Amino acid sequence: MQNKLTQAAPLHPTMPIGIFDSGVGGISVLKHIHALMPHEDLYYVADSQFAPYGNKSSEFIRERADKIAQFLIEKGVKALVVACNTATAAAAEALRAKYSLPIIGMEPAVKPAAQATKTGVIGVLATSGTLQSAQFAALLEHYGQHVEVVTQACHGLVECIERGDLNGADTKALIKRYVQPLLEAHADTIVLGCTHYPFVRHLIEDVVGKQVVLVDTGHAVARHLKHRLEDGHLLNQSPTHAEIKFWTNSLAQDAEKVMTGLWGNSVTVERFDK
Repeated sequence: MQNKLTQAAPLHPTMPIGIFDSGVGGISVLKHIHALMPHEDLYYVADSQFAPYGNKSSEFIRERADKIAQFLIEKGVKALVVACNTATAAAAEALRAKYSLPIIGMEPAVKPAAQATKTGVIGVLATSGTLQSAQFAALLEHYGQHVEVVTQACHGLVECIERGDLNGADTKALIKRYVQPLLEAHADTIVLGCTHYPFVRHLIEDVVGKQVVLVDTGHAVARHLKHRLEDGHLLNQSPTHAEIKFWTNSLAQDAEKVMTGLWGNSVTVERFDK
């Protein structure tokens, strides 16, 4: 791996934060970051043309992550958030070896789920790429020793959410199919191991009921990012209104409509053609 690149300019608190995902799922993390640090400018890239990452090779994901990181660094970001469990597992280490700015990744919330379970059984909904990663295996080794962990790859669910289908019959059918084995195994805590899945949390709750705890890591990632910025004296203390910018390489004509719906306010989406 090359020596770490020198940033084009010294990092400064007023610089924006870059966030990216294989698609629109990372907007769930973006929301947590904006809620916790409302004065930070946020630049979000959705690599939707290549979503989901879960069925792609690690080499391919690393190449995509590097292209997006370069794009955001050229835009002058002071930190990068890899708002994707699969991309974190495949590419975060390589990005940290190459770039010198703070890089925050994701990981399935196995630790808090293991602490929360009362039945001793936790379920994990994720992409196949996340479940097959060395990072996930390490999580199980560290935190899954005293609990039973039941995993479920959710093929097709990311694609539904990428289309903005958060309440359709196909999405509901997939969720019921994937959640049922976890319930049959007596899981009382379920990890949402993909940043897309919080957008269908309401559908998952309809299937599992109120007695099952759903855990995602968006808020924890936002807190970790804030601590890293504080440690580096990079937290934006300005009271000015934050600028939120979006880019996508989605081929869908309604990509802007989908991203507006997930963000909750009207957004303008620029083209990302890297």
